[in-house]
Amino acid sequence: MAETGDITSPTSQQAVRQWLSELARGNRLWIRSTVVAGVVAGIATIAQMVFLARIIHLGVIDEVPVADLTPLFLWLILALFIRAIGQGFQTRLAARCSEQVRRDARRQIHKHWQATGPVALGQSSAGTLAREWIGHVEALHGYFARFLPQMMLSVVVPMLILVLVFWLDWLAGMFLILSAPLIPLFMALVGMGAEKLNQQHFETISRLSGQFLDKVRGLTTLQLFGQTADATELIRNRSDHYRRITMKTLRVAFLSSAVLEFFASVAIAVIAIYIGFGLLGYITYGPSEELTLFSGLLILLLAPEFFQPLRTLSQHYHDRAAALGAGAEILQRLTTPVDSHRQLAGTANPGSARDVIELDSVSVTFRANQDVLRDVSLVVANGEVIALTGPSGGGKSTLLHLLAGFMAPDSGRIHLFAQPPGSFRFGWLGQKGFLVQGTWADNLRLTTPDASDIAIDTALRNVGLGPLLDSRQEGINSLVSEDGQGLSGGQARRLSLARIFLADYDLILLDEPTAGLDSDSEVFVLEALHKLAVAGKTLIFSTHHQALLTLANRVLLVSDGEVRNA
Repeated sequence: MAETGDITSPTSQQAVRQWLSELARGNRLWIRSTVVAGVVAGIATIAQMVFLARIIHLGVIDEVPVADLTPLFLWLILALFIRAIGQGFQTRLAARCSEQVRRDARRQIHKHWQATGPVALGQSSAGTLAREWIGHVEALHGYFARFLPQMMLSVVVPMLILVLVFWLDWLAGMFLILSAPLIPLFMALVGMGAEKLNQQHFETISRLSGQFLDKVRGLTTLQLFGQTADATELIRNRSDHYRRITMKTLRVAFLSSAVLEFFASVAIAVIAIYIGFGLLGYITYGPSEELTLFSGLLILLLAPEFFQPLRTLSQHYHDRAAALGAGAEILQRLTTPVDSHRQLAGTANPGSARDVIELDSVSVTFRANQDVLRDVSLVVANGEVIALTGPSGGGKSTLLHLLAGFMAPDSGRIHLFAQPPGSFRFGWLGQKGFLVQGTWADNLRLTTPDASDIAIDTALRNVGLGPLLDSRQEGINSLVSEDGQGLSGGQARRLSLARIFLADYDLILLDEPTAGLDSDSEVFVLEALHKLAVAGKTLIFSTHHQALLTLANRVLLVSDGEVRNA
């Protein structure tokens, strides 16, 4: 694997920012709509303060009767209503923007997974992959739903307030201008440390997720070898390290909020002192002599609203740091080199025969000077039953993975009935059957979602699970766990094989279909494969089992990088 670089390096950080910008560019309409809704709410807030200050001034200074203030009260209520509507739309549009961005991010990850192939992808921990798909992508929500729109609102809304304050009193406006830069300045200084801590946070939890899942899956093996205490201690140390990183992140977040609140409070206090002394006549400099209850009160009401967008931005600044940390992990996955030969193997050849499977000079090398397959050419006719045999590590599974499109050859071409591997529907049964938590019917409907109960029942009986099905009160709705709990190993393998009958594939690939099975289960699997062969399906399977070899029309020996007739 090529070196992807340190995710904390400036070059990598620039790449992450560029990737986030590309995601934002594709959803620019939603972001702009969110900002417009926020601006409407901001203008309504300014109007609310104007009406409120005017009502108080008229009622206290001019002693206007309450009945004469009714129109202003109605305008105040209307401003409150528009403000609430604007904030509601802002929240809704921000959530929609985030949803679209996360969907785009997951689409990129899924596309990369497909390009990587299940064989190469299997080298990564399932816990790490799940964390990237769920946790890391969800960490982008705050950046696009809160921080990015707020960054624009923190410029537009304060500018509107600043213009009005300057019109009322230019000296108060100067106080706002001088104090406003302090918040972004300290926010940037604190944010530098927050970014690094968030990156460490996501790295740590990714490793912890993978290690914990690996330990749980291998719990039986750890118990057999007496290594449970060491595994427990490792998880404890990793968890404690994750706790320390999390507490550091929270400490920086709380500290930054406290610092920014302090500066905002001091600035508001200075303006309040100026307004108070100006109204009392203790300050005669500049426009202070022209201050009235209306202008002074309005400035005091607007001062917190001037700082509020900046304070909100500072509160959401950790969303930016979290997005950069999560984005670095996601981008590291997306920039992981994909097998450059996958495109070669995935190119259709219009001249290929549509009733045969062709391998043309296919070679695969895992290590230098060690060819797993070397210049293999092979033709399999439609409806043939091919058995692959040979020593362990000879390349049988590799050949099946090539046909399935799970990996690509280093050289040569493969065509399945004139189609590239991976684009042709086929049945697959690996050395370990794949099950999900749910019912038998749920597992069979993975490949055929619209299958009827009768079709599922028939498929189960075709693989010899009829007696077991009859003995279960729930029938096809009997529960099974992803590790096959409630079924023997042979029954779980046959449940996976039943999917192939249900889906009715023309090509079926099987990797050691009888490995690890008892004699009864072997008989049922043999009978099931015989039914598929009689039905005219193309079967290619690897095996050492003599009975399976007799089922084949042709037996191929895979050894020393060669594939030849046995």
